[in-house]
Formats: sequence, C-alpha cells, structure tokens
Amino acid sequence: MSIGLFFQMLIISVFVNNFVLSQFLGICPYMGVSKRLDSAIGMGAAVIFVMTLASAIAWILESYFLLPSPNNIWFMLFGDGNNYSAFDFTYLRTIVFILSIAALVQLVETFMKKFTPAMYELLGIYLPLITTNCAILGVVLLNVKTFTSGEGRLLKYLTNALGAGLGFTLAIVIMAGIRERMDEVIQYIPKPLRGSALTFIIAGLLSLAFMGFVGF
Repeated sequence: MSIGLFFQMLIISVFVNNFVLSQFLGICPYMGVSKRLDSAIGMGAAVIFVMTLASAIAWILESYFLLPSPNNIWFMLFGDGNNYSAFDFTYLRTIVFILSIAALVQLVETFMKKFTPAMYELLGIYLPLITTNCAILGVVLLNVKTFTSGEGRLLKYLTNALGAGLGFTLAIVIMAGIRERMDEVIQYIPKPLRGSALTFIIAGLLSLAFMGFVGF
C-alpha cells in the first residue's frame, strides 16, 4: 500500500467517517468519560490500542481460522483433498471477535491497574465498558467486510483501525475541553439544559461540523 493511500485512509477514518460523530458508535464511553480532559485522553489511548490490536487479531482469525481457504488451520489439520469449503466458519465472526476484544480489554485493564492506578481509578467503570464498545466491534467487522482481498490487507486493517481510534480520541478530547469550560460558567447555563441535555446538543453540533469534511 502506497504512502498516499495510507494517509488518505487515515484522514477518511478520522474526519469523514468518524465513528462517534458520523456513525454514532461508541456513544456510551464518549458521553461518560468526556467530563475531564485527562480521563478523555486516557480513554482515547486505550481505545486506540484495543482497536488497532483487535484488528490485527481479527485479521489472523479471519485469514487462518474462519475463512474457507487452503490457509485455514482447520483445513490443514482435518481437511481431505481440496474441499476446504466445508471449513467455512465466518458465521462465528461476531462472537469470536467479541471474545478477542474482551481479552484485550482485560489485558489493558490489568496493565493500567498495575502501572497507572490513578488513570485506572479515573476511568472507572468505563474501562471495562470498552469490551462492549460497539465502535471497536464495528471497526473490526467493517475491516473484514471491506478489505476482502488484495495485497496489504493487514496494513489496511491496521490503518483503518488506527484512524478510527484517532477519530474517537479527537471527538472525546474536543468534547472534554468544551465540558470543562462549561463547568466554569455553569451558573449562566439554564437549569433545563445542564448535564446530559446540553452535552447531546453539543455532540449534535460537532457532528454537523464534521459533516463539512464529507467532500474533503
């Protein structure tokens, strides 16, 4: 894959197809952890790591365990002749990918609890919620269905996942910065709009702003 295509995919994933502001995936941690800038950055870093590594693992599982092909491990162990079509396990994609994401999140949670306990306490319940973050599963499934053949599939998986993670981080950091400023002027905000109401309004305005990148 050329450098130009790499940056093109990266820009599209971050700005045009932003999973939070354009496709409305991963809203739960986006709304819950965007109250403070430091926790937003920590969550963004965790999502980038899990999303990128989950895509790499998904490529391995898809290429060597799920797809019916001569490279299928099950076919090489138990197959007979060239009839590898009997080893089509693509119907297990969703559950296999969810289990791999859950294992990665557990790894990240254990690492942060041991080496960055302050960040671990700051993220709280939203860290294990990455397991059910539909943005991560959405990126993995999108990679599998979009990049079905051709050279550089793994690099395309990783590029799209990295861009999606950066897009999530950008969205949550912008929201955290705005909400911290809102806390400084909370007395000027009408009571019916305080809290989640104004947060959703801001999220909608950010989504409209990111629509400007569609023709980019």
